[in-house]
Amino acid sequence: MSHPGASSFSFTLSSSPLSSSSRFGARVGTILYRRPNFNEDIEVHTPGLLTATSRGVVPHLSRDHHRSTAAVRWVNVPFETFLEHNPPVPTLQPGANPLHKFLGYTPGKQIMSMSARDLYDGREMPTNGQNHVAVYSLRGVRKLSPTDWWKYVNTCQPDVVFALSDTPFTSPPHSQKRLTKSIERSAAWLATLLRPTPPSNPSIPPIFLHLSGLTNAAARRAFSSSLLEPLYGPELEAIAPLQTLDEGVVGYSVDLVPLRQSLEALERKNPHPGSETDLNPVLPTHTEQIVDLVQASLEKLPENKPRLVNSTESPHEILRYIRDVGIDLFDAHWAQRAADIGVALDFEFPVRQAGKRDIGHNLYDSQYTFDFGSFADAFRGAAAESSNDKPVCPCLACSPLSPPSRLYHGYDTPDVSGEAPRTPLVPQPHFTRAYVHHLLHTHEMSAHTLLTMHNLTILDLFFAGIRDVLSSSPATFDEEVEKFVQTYRDVVSSDGIPGVFEAAKESWKQVEMARGKGRLAREKEKQELDGTLGTTVDVQIEGGPLE
Repeated sequence: MSHPGASSFSFTLSSSPLSSSSRFGARVGTILYRRPNFNEDIEVHTPGLLTATSRGVVPHLSRDHHRSTAAVRWVNVPFETFLEHNPPVPTLQPGANPLHKFLGYTPGKQIMSMSARDLYDGREMPTNGQNHVAVYSLRGVRKLSPTDWWKYVNTCQPDVVFALSDTPFTSPPHSQKRLTKSIERSAAWLATLLRPTPPSNPSIPPIFLHLSGLTNAAARRAFSSSLLEPLYGPELEAIAPLQTLDEGVVGYSVDLVPLRQSLEALERKNPHPGSETDLNPVLPTHTEQIVDLVQASLEKLPENKPRLVNSTESPHEILRYIRDVGIDLFDAHWAQRAADIGVALDFEFPVRQAGKRDIGHNLYDSQYTFDFGSFADAFRGAAAESSNDKPVCPCLACSPLSPPSRLYHGYDTPDVSGEAPRTPLVPQPHFTRAYVHHLLHTHEMSAHTLLTMHNLTILDLFFAGIRDVLSSSPATFDEEVEKFVQTYRDVVSSDGIPGVFEAAKESWKQVEMARGKGRLAREKEKQELDGTLGTTVDVQIEGGPLE
């Protein structure tokens, strides 16, 4: 038996984990969402991605942009940003699919999920209470109760909802008593969300549940076991006709930010023996530790439900979770963040050409001033020569399309101008690295729009390549993962070379210093730090010297 709201959501595995002796391992599946009064189901193939938003909007993208970007199929909305007003503004939207209407998404194309907190926000927060979670709005911290969350979900009717979780964002590490409270509250708050709705209201949407327990494997197993235990008495009556809490859950999620913070705190408190004296100690990485913890949570839970991980930081980390845990969904926050700092992603799976290289290009760098190539070396634009054996990147930066007709804003109509209709959607030449390099140095917002569309598409193609390998030649998957790791540098420093993200952040700082209000004061401060104050310095940026 399942929760009534889950009837619109289904997940089908088309391949079992590669390791027959384990419930963990890479797998391929499909999520189908059936929306009433729409002829076609929305499909999300797994492993796949969901897109992060800020106040419900994909950063840098307008409605036209995300409607034209095939990679935007599932978006998540952190609801805490709307709690500055009472009632929250999205709850005032009437009619069917209110969240889609309010934020401008297409009901027939995009799945919308709703979480209480921003899943990537790890700032320290006040302690959660027995009946509330501390969340952060534009006007400061607010208290969100499980009952209020149930009301907001019932009103906004997202396609998928994340249950409230008592994840502590106070200073780690956390005591055993605090972890016990955390798993007990999280289970109780899930029961509140599962309570039946009045006959006049829609049912609660499909629920994804955060796997609680932080860095304690025993606590994580205990939380998972509590989901599977049959309920009795008032607890059973509260969620009838369900028999267990897990029956009301369609999928599981893991938030990496609090896990990383807790692991770092434990390392500071209990450093590994020899790590301070050995320059290259062989120590378990955070990813290795997190793999063990997530496996502890999933040991007893059903295998036929999708698994979601939030806040990965690189494709290398994504591949590790797919291979060792069997994760099905990943957020695209890190790829979107790359667009913020001027990085155009450029990687593929499986790797076709050997040779060490970065996963992207820091387009702030002066080496791209006269580079008229497309954003990615591994892909070509749709208008490029078809004899090129590279696959096509269909993003609107690499494969822009002309509109089917001119846009008219006044009396200049086709009847007046005598213009013949255009051929619909003709591929145009790609935008160049030099052009975006110029846009970045002049602080033009369209640079980040182009980069966001491109980065989301590259990540989507990356997952498509993973699914293709797992479907056609699964025995080679581990080999292809190793080849990817050997070919592409991670986003952090490796081999003594700064990662592309680090270089981009530094380049962005230099551009910020050289432009805008207060630039002279910032330059003077830099000279004082460098010990060059009093010498003649010719400060220049792209396009010539400062005025």
